[in-house]
Amino acid sequence: MPVFEPLMKPEISARKRCLWHRFDEIVVVTNNKEMDSRKTSRRLSRGAPSLEESAYIALLRTADQLQTRFASRLKPHGISPTQYNALRILRGAGPDGLPCTQIGERMFTHDPDITRLVDRLEKRKFVARSRDSTDRRVVRARITSAGLDLLAELDRPLREFVKQLLVSASAEDLLSLVKTCEALTAHPPQDCEGTAS
Repeated sequence: MPVFEPLMKPEISARKRCLWHRFDEIVVVTNNKEMDSRKTSRRLSRGAPSLEESAYIALLRTADQLQTRFASRLKPHGISPTQYNALRILRGAGPDGLPCTQIGERMFTHDPDITRLVDRLEKRKFVARSRDSTDRRVVRARITSAGLDLLAELDRPLREFVKQLLVSASAEDLLSLVKTCEALTAHPPQDCEGTAS
């Protein structure tokens, strides 16, 4: 990945000294009053992004747009996509439920605080927690009848909604997309830090 290099925006520099970082079309602005004037004069190369960079940005944008639309569909029901994901995981786990750590391992997206996520679902009466019968140190979360009712209400509408989200892609396109995503996540790099130049 290319190193972010400063790019001073002339129309705002007299009003506010801002350090502009640009990565293709992704722009981040940070205030920095002590920035060395020699550094602010450097310019980022405007060469075309590599194929890998273009693909990476396309994936991020697409995922963000799809997730935003999905979240808006769940909003009237008062749950987020991560809460919905957790409920589906617990439904699949059956009556035994799962410890929070195992819920976290099965989530589509990383959530740094699964315990708090389950807390919110428990307050809504969608999830119940209890001590494991064989190991009292372990707390298991189980989906309640209210949680099952909510998922049953959402299953068919959301299935149709997802079809509509992807209606512009053919079956062949979708199969290719699934295979590509599987290939990208099958063997992730061990450590990407410090590889930018």
